[in-house]
Amino acid sequence: MTTWRTIFMGTPDFACPTLQKLIARDEQIVAVVTQPDRPKGRGQKMLPPPVKVLAELNGIPVFQPPKVRDPAFVEIIRDLKPDVIVVVAFGQILPKALLDIPHHGCINVHASLLPRYRGAAPLNWCLMNGETETGITTMLMDVGLDTGDMLLTRKIALDDEENIVSLHDQMAVLGGELLGETLDRLAADELVPVPQHDADSCYAPMLKKEHGSINWDTDARTIHNQVRALAVWPGASTVIEGQVLKIFRTRIGDGCGLPGSVLQAARSSFEVACRSGSLFLEELQLAGKKRLPCSSFLAGHAILPGTLLTSDTASDQQL
Repeated sequence: MTTWRTIFMGTPDFACPTLQKLIARDEQIVAVVTQPDRPKGRGQKMLPPPVKVLAELNGIPVFQPPKVRDPAFVEIIRDLKPDVIVVVAFGQILPKALLDIPHHGCINVHASLLPRYRGAAPLNWCLMNGETETGITTMLMDVGLDTGDMLLTRKIALDDEENIVSLHDQMAVLGGELLGETLDRLAADELVPVPQHDADSCYAPMLKKEHGSINWDTDARTIHNQVRALAVWPGASTVIEGQVLKIFRTRIGDGCGLPGSVLQAARSSFEVACRSGSLFLEELQLAGKKRLPCSSFLAGHAILPGTLLTSDTASDQQL
């Protein structure tokens, strides 16, 4: 087990299992760096990042610089004399001045099989694109966007029912496990960094609200992938009778009809035609209403066969 002076940099829930892994290993964590507190929810109450909460519960000093490239903050990190910096979903690009500080480098835990899905939302885009496998990569960071030399990878298979919630939780735990193995093998001088091939890369950009708008003139599997990829945010959405309807869970069917038209909506079956095939809508939410399973939704909403669902052009309508 390593005894390196370690700085951890991360922000959301996804980063917490890796920090918890470092804590459980009794690593010498000299500081945690995370994003500033942000306003959240309808009341816009200032809330700390999950990583800050975990760090403070374990008595670890926390820094929340608005910009990590600030020379004064870089000097703070230099004075801490870290042997290694571990980075998981931190949310800022690290400058070369910071990357050059630790003797053993800055190790990033990235939620894809690099060089595939470099960028901010690799989990969402691998689901959106219907990938059959994904995984975690640990890499030595450089000044590029997820372009550093790879250390270790761990693959997992994806099935058609995996959604962003279950995948996020599985990959977060896997990331902590792989980081522990990476540190041990680096300390034992058992790892040879492997350069990435840029030609094999693709970009996973940050999600925007417009990514959630459903185009029913698309095949059922593509829309199913969109729904499962966006179930947390922004949610896949359509418009029914002038109201925004978000869809969080679907099942692929073999019905046919005018794309976007309701084929059946009775009891627990709400089936909508796509360009090819159909989708059964299994969990839904009208704007301003509760999120409901299909049976509960249909009990309170009479939907006639032939009703047409259209693209969401009111993406700023709040739920």
